[in-house]
Amino acid sequence: MTPNLFDDPRITAIGLFSEVHSGLTNRFAAQFDQHDLSAVEFEVLMRLARSPRRELRMTDLASQTSLSTSGVTRVVDRMERDGLLCRRACPTDRRSSYAVLTDAGLTRIEETLPGHLALIDEFFTGLLDAGQLKDLLSTLRVIRDAANPGAMVGTTDTSQSGE
Repeated sequence: MTPNLFDDPRITAIGLFSEVHSGLTNRFAAQFDQHDLSAVEFEVLMRLARSPRRELRMTDLASQTSLSTSGVTRVVDRMERDGLLCRRACPTDRRSSYAVLTDAGLTRIEETLPGHLALIDEFFTGLLDAGQLKDLLSTLRVIRDAANPGAMVGTTDTSQSGE
């Protein structure tokens, strides 16, 4: 392997992306812990809060998150026991069910969001001017759509979902 490959901008890009993700994830985890949430539980609550009628089919929730179908079932089971979500049977397909955000779940996410947004502003979007942020969002959507084409399943507003 030649030394030039080590300096390849593709390696630099994915390395920087990984470092940013890791750093933000660590900061977010401490803040989520203050609200008795894991990162996955926060992600599920946010997906549901931003969805029409605050609900998603379980399979769509799995597609939009970092969870497998069985993983989303386990998380929803736990969150249902905690009163943050409930399940609703799909009226048109007996094999499907919806995860639905409860009022308690909405309250939990509303309590968590101010601190989360402060961290995002301090360590991510607040470091960019309006043009840089617009370009970043556009770029991230292109990459997301290629890397995770199922991320938009079950959504109706593509300008808002996945952020």
